[in-house]
Amino acid sequence: MPKRLQREIEKLKKKILVLGAVVEERVGLALKAMKERDAKLAEQVIAGDIDIDQMEVDLEEECLKILVLHQPVAVDLRFIIAVLKINNDLERIGDLAVNIAERGAFLATQHPVEESLDFPTMFDKTRQMLKKSLDALVNMDTDIAFEVLAEDDEVDKMNQAMYLKIEEAILYHPEQIKAYIHLLSTSRHLERIADHATNIAEDVIYMITGDIVRHSAEDYSKLKKP
Repeated sequence: MPKRLQREIEKLKKKILVLGAVVEERVGLALKAMKERDAKLAEQVIAGDIDIDQMEVDLEEECLKILVLHQPVAVDLRFIIAVLKINNDLERIGDLAVNIAERGAFLATQHPVEESLDFPTMFDKTRQMLKKSLDALVNMDTDIAFEVLAEDDEVDKMNQAMYLKIEEAILYHPEQIKAYIHLLSTSRHLERIADHATNIAEDVIYMITGDIVRHSAEDYSKLKKP
């Protein structure tokens, strides 16, 4: 690899890791705002979205510049393609963190709902998947990436179960329907964050191995390298 291209690749790697760290932090703050009914913290997450948007644009421009100036091939080209896709997923996760923060800001103004909904478990599982997908990226580790793929169904099932619980709760407490709708939206946003974390894990696998596993998650164990 030419030295100049190598420097550009390293710079790109640092930028995507910084963006990942910022997005992971914002998701954590959004979930904390929800759990603690902290409207001020929720507003902080909402206001910070512009920073993530700018980082995403800068990173995309950097990728395109490298493609035009250096015309990379093989592993380097695969890396840049994967970074472009991961960049987009991270920006979308940032948007979903804002959506959750907005739900949290509203719920902070309402009386707590009477039903016991197991959001903490869903919070923890979603954050764990996001952290693992970013750990896989940092360490270029396909084992961790495949773990993320295997866990996606769990969050899907949690979201489905949450929908049924909230649907039932609305029947018993129609006066709290607005709060329940915001909780239902939160569940859906968490499920989408898990989906994007899965996308990142798939792109890490592609980056390292060249295998496209996007439509083969159910057979991931067969694809996993020994």
